Amino acid sequence: MPDQDITGGAQVLGIVERAYRGAVEKQFFDVLYMSVELHRQLGGMDLLLRGPAVTCALKGAETGPLLLGGRLLDTLGDQRRDLRALIDSGVRVFVQEEDLTDLGLGPADLVDAAVRPVTSAQLSDWWPRYRMVGFL
Repeated sequence: MPDQDITGGAQVLGIVERAYRGAVEKQFFDVLYMSVELHRQLGGMDLLLRGPAVTCALKGAETGPLLLGGRLLDTLGDQRRDLRALIDSGVRVFVQEEDLTDLGLGPADLVDAAVRPVTSAQLSDWWPRYRMVGFL
């Protein structure tokens, strides 16, 4: 697949290394939520999760309510749901294969078959094909 044009028409590659801001702060906005709008405004975007952010694409790690100081906090975001919304809106999602492997995980552990593992070597070949590459 080294010669294949992976961009598929996407203009921008957004790279996320740390997508978790905290349960309370995330209630209103996070990088996955923002990515849907960036995809729309920038004429198409692909998203790469790497480092700790690969955990956003894991199945079976749903977020539930949290008891905090005697108060129930049940408005927490669900990164897996947000990731599925990204995929449904046309954002192609990739995870850094080496980071997934470092956690002892593989493609079967990903939340959706549309999330594709890619190697750092593949990515370095694809970067020039995007109009813009940015860290989110």
